[in-house]
Amino acid sequence: MNIRLTKVFQKVPEGYIGFVEELPGANTQGETLEEARANLEEAIQLVLEANRTLAEESMQGQEYVREAVSLVAA
Repeated sequence: MNIRLTKVFQKVPEGYIGFVEELPGANTQGETLEEARANLEEAIQLVLEANRTLAEESMQGQEYVREAVSLVAA
């Protein structure tokens, strides 16, 4: 399986803002494009971790099946 996400960076007076089109909440900023890119990678990880935690909390006490999925980064 190969899922591609789209990172978008926009130049602003303070530097750059960045977000992932397909992943609400994954957004950041940086003084340089390189800094914004690095910050966005961290934001993606934090959003995914937070979503997992919220899902686990909402499923407490219920019967469910969890399966791992691997994504190939582009």
